[in-house]
Amino acid sequence: MTTARPIDVRFENVMFTYGNLPVLENASFHLHRGEFIALVGPNGAGKTTVLRLLLGLIKPSRGTVQLFGAPPEAARNRIGYVPQHADYDSAFPISVQEVVRMGRLHSLSRRFTKADAVAVREALDLVEIADLAQRPYGALSGGQRRRVLVARALAAKPELLVLDEPTANMDVESEKRLFKTLGALKGSTTIFIVTHDTGFVSALTDRVLCVGEHEGHGRGRNIVQHRVDPAEHAPTDLFGGEVYKVIHDEELPEDSCCIDQKGRER
Repeated sequence: MTTARPIDVRFENVMFTYGNLPVLENASFHLHRGEFIALVGPNGAGKTTVLRLLLGLIKPSRGTVQLFGAPPEAARNRIGYVPQHADYDSAFPISVQEVVRMGRLHSLSRRFTKADAVAVREALDLVEIADLAQRPYGALSGGQRRRVLVARALAAKPELLVLDEPTANMDVESEKRLFKTLGALKGSTTIFIVTHDTGFVSALTDRVLCVGEHEGHGRGRNIVQHRVDPAEHAPTDLFGGEVYKVIHDEELPEDSCCIDQKGRER
């Protein structure tokens, strides 16, 4: 008999409002251990609100958010988070390795140990940026910086990895390497990713959660679930417009910039 995987994330009947404006209404979903789940939806639908609730940065107006059976703020040391944007001063003299080390330091008073050094090396290797370890962080490309942030999150050995638009403004080579890294983690680490990249979604995720306005839920947004089928178009309402799959790594005719799921030039 197959043993059911534990539930790492519970989002139950969550309501959240900004003032009198409902953003989420009776939103529910859960993540089993080792699942790879994507959250999609149009801009302004509430994806960022879901992330902030998940990370314990805000509290629901009603309902329950639990990570590993506890409130999110009690589970922060078990989470690795990769933000969409990370503000930094390009002139600040910090190396890639030093940025990744931050993932091991949960307080200013904690000393860096040999175990921390091993975890940092492993994270650099996993994301394939060991050769950049001593390079100034500010000298990297946008895609390289994003991979450094992934390594920083992985250095903490998280049980739950949360990524916000990880392929945004990322070059093709960095995207391929990130794809490889996340594929290696699938099954051993619970992964929750917010993305607009439908190709990324269909290739790796077990389920797709869509946040948006749905019938029967008043003015607030709810979350619905879709099975991933790479052979079909993603439902239009997931993204607020017609969806096409962009092919990044194939030879295309000079007059073609995009190909849809059925191979028709656009």
